Amino acid sequence: MNKTNVLIAFGGVSPEHEVSVITGIQAASALDNNHYNLIPLYISKSGRFLTGSHLLELETYKDLAKAEVLSTPCAFHINNHGTTILAELESKGLFAKKINHTIDVLITAFHGSDGENGNFQGLCEQFNIPYTGSGPLASSMGMDKFISKKYARTLNIPVVDDILVIESEWVKNKSQFLNTISDLGETVFIKPVHLGSSIGVHKATGKKNIEIAIETGFRYDDQLIVEKAVFPLMEINCSVLGDYDEATASVCEQPLGSAELLTFEDKYLGGSGKGMASATRIIPAPISEELTKQIQESSVKLFKSMNAGGVARLDFLVNTETNTFYFNEINTIPGSFSYYLWDKSGISFTSLLQKLIELAQKKHRNKNGRVRSFETNLLSQKAVTGIKGLKGKG
Repeated sequence: MNKTNVLIAFGGVSPEHEVSVITGIQAASALDNNHYNLIPLYISKSGRFLTGSHLLELETYKDLAKAEVLSTPCAFHINNHGTTILAELESKGLFAKKINHTIDVLITAFHGSDGENGNFQGLCEQFNIPYTGSGPLASSMGMDKFISKKYARTLNIPVVDDILVIESEWVKNKSQFLNTISDLGETVFIKPVHLGSSIGVHKATGKKNIEIAIETGFRYDDQLIVEKAVFPLMEINCSVLGDYDEATASVCEQPLGSAELLTFEDKYLGGSGKGMASATRIIPAPISEELTKQIQESSVKLFKSMNAGGVARLDFLVNTETNTFYFNEINTIPGSFSYYLWDKSGISFTSLLQKLIELAQKKHRNKNGRVRSFETNLLSQKAVTGIKGLKGKG
């Protein structure tokens, strides 16, 4: 039986680069080598496409510079048969040959920025590569906290009051922004619009501290979202698996942090090489069956309405006094693929990845079953009449 060639893409130009590496290696470790031929596609912090079997070993990343030197530059290429391959651009070793890897499916394991925001997904669409997860539109919407919350409002899914602060406007009208923000309350949360993993997120009280937090936030993004604080607060997460035709919600979790704000350290530095799976959490979340059902239904509703795909994690804020819940954000490529939630829902990590591969192949078949080009002799006609013949024609 021929093995399925699975390209695992991770790394990327993103503050969440290291987290992505962990997720990519976790995926490789969970897949059965007897059925899959695993090929790494590591994108360096400078944006270089690299491959090499050593890139699927966590030890490799103790020295990123050395890892790059030992790796082989590569690129997507369409061969003479019209098939997209991952082509090695150099050969390592005196007698080594450059290898062209065929791609049966690609697992996207990026977090944040160019890997998760739809740009890489657009590249896969351009090269007609079957890939896991959401498409370019849902990915870009999910990466934009302000847009995804705005969309949730159209579905009558509750969200916390917020204000969008754009750096160029902030510079001109700082005092006006601060006055408007004060309407949200004395304490607010400041978040970069296009980042995840709690990077650049601050809780601030009072105008001076809010101003400092906003100035700090602009180090990471030119757009910030300032949100009204929910108090007393409980964070609840729910994962969704599937596509528009059929989507299922996982059990809910309560992630636990060392402070009211769940930090990057809480999420990723609680264990060794386990990514989001190392964070402290309570599964199932200690909330009522009714609230659990409301959050699960809202998660599936938003996932399907955005035409998301694969596996995603939706994060909610809950006021524990009123039991009111608010949609916070959607992660279209969640850390560790949220396998710890699906494991508690009766689906192993290996089975989860197999399902993602099946969904990717289904999406690709559906795409290629449509008319993708239209045969016409338009250019032949224009070659005869000339471009000038277009002038004055409606």
